[in-house]
Amino acid sequence: MNIEETLMQRMRTLPVARQVEVLDFADFLSRKSTASRTRRNPIGLFAGLGVDISTQDIEDARLELWKHFPRDIEL
Repeated sequence: MNIEETLMQRMRTLPVARQVEVLDFADFLSRKSTASRTRRNPIGLFAGLGVDISTQDIEDARLELWKHFPRDIEL
């Protein structure tokens, strides 16, 4: 007996409410496996937009953002 036949045999013994739960779980697993396959590399997400941000640009933005953050905080 293969997996499909075993699953169908066990499904038939369950009440309808439990069969619906099994179906919902199967849908969840299907969406989960589809979502994991469609992930894209974040490095290439903006490749076609013509945005060119250098490491120095990132460092400058970081310094600007944190320049007023108090550094002598005692805990």
